[in-house]
Formats: sequence, structure tokens, C-alpha cells
Amino acid sequence: MKKMVGVMPLWDDEKESIWMLPAYMEGLKAAGMDSFIFPMTQDEDEVKRLVGLCDQILLTGGHDVNPSLYQEEPVNASVEWNETRDVMEERVISHALAQDMPVLGICRGLQILNVALGGTLYQDLPLQHPSDTDHHMTPPYDRPVHTVRVLRDTPLYDLLQTEHMGVNSIHHQSIRKLAPDLREMALSEDGLVEAVYMPGKRFVWAVQWHPEYGFPSHEDCRAIFRAFSRA
Repeated sequence: MKKMVGVMPLWDDEKESIWMLPAYMEGLKAAGMDSFIFPMTQDEDEVKRLVGLCDQILLTGGHDVNPSLYQEEPVNASVEWNETRDVMEERVISHALAQDMPVLGICRGLQILNVALGGTLYQDLPLQHPSDTDHHMTPPYDRPVHTVRVLRDTPLYDLLQTEHMGVNSIHHQSIRKLAPDLREMALSEDGLVEAVYMPGKRFVWAVQWHPEYGFPSHEDCRAIFRAFSRA
């Protein structure tokens, strides 16, 4: 049987509606996985029941993470979050980790994982970590826009067998203080944490870039989805 992946929903503030980028689910399907989109809920029992329907969890991109979750106030008006999604995903992460369920985080997924485990974020990179590295590219998104250094002796290096790779990049928040239970797997040219894993777990990985855009044409993106599928 194919593994069932619970996919975290995207949220449209204007339409007050769940939506989804097809590329997330297409990437999972290409790697041999089935998937379904979670509803938006803060209900603890419902979250637990939904996680129970899954073999694996995909933490998608989207809204910023509420700075109050790491004891900060918003630095400017660019920081926008959805409270229900933040609460739900923290609970999803807690239940998934308790069951040693494979988890893959993408973009916001890396950020909410880090915050849920006790880390902090740069709320707005142009303000708090200005650099010449392009972290918010323009379309098309299926092309590398900057390079990351993959650290040796990490699962990502074991998978890709390379110390340098090009990645796409569409974000204005990033890890500032790494959560105690996470370890770095890749760093950007300007020193930001671009990929993490959780030692001692079957598979808890998260990347700051977007392999769902790159999987049709980039082998390293396909390899990440396949590694998630095998977990």
C-alpha cells in the first residue's frame, strides 16, 4: 500500500479559504505517495484523529509564524500569520514526533518546526539580516537562484553526495536561533540555516527552499521526495 501523507493547508486571507499549490502533491505522487489536505482546525482531538490517519506529514510553505510563539513582537507590517494554522501545526508536529512519524518541512515548514521545538526566527530578512543573497526570487521558481553548502556527516550529504547545490528561494523569514533538538544540514552563502534534521528520529527533515517546484527537472529535488517516501 502507498503511504498516506497529511499535507498542511495553505490559507487565503482574502477569500477565507483553504487552497493548495498542486506541486506539493504532485511531488509526493511522483515519489509514490498518496496525500490529503488537512482542514484548518485548532481542536486538539480533531488534530490527533487526523494525524492518526497519516503515515507521514508534509509541512508546507505559506504564512509567517506568529512572533509571539517565540516571545517577540512583530518588527514591522510585513509579518503576517494565521493563528489557527500556527496552533494546528504545532499540535501536528507534537503528535507526529511522539509517534516517530516521518516529517518533511518546506520553507515555512522549516520555520514552524524550528519554533515548535524552541527556536527563533528572523522575522524579516531585509530588515534583520540584509545581504546580497537573493532569498525572494521572481518567477519562474524551478531554477536555482543561490547556492547552499551541504554539511558533511549529515543525512542530506549522505543522500546527495555533494557539498554545494543550487536552490530556489522564496521567503522573507528564516531560522535565527536553531532549536536545541535540531541540527544543521545546509547553510546559505550569507550564513542562514537552509536545511535541518532531528537526530534520533526516523526522518524529520526540513529545507528552506522549494523542492516541489524543482522536482520535474532537478534530480536533487526528486531525491528529497524519494528519501521522504522511503522513511
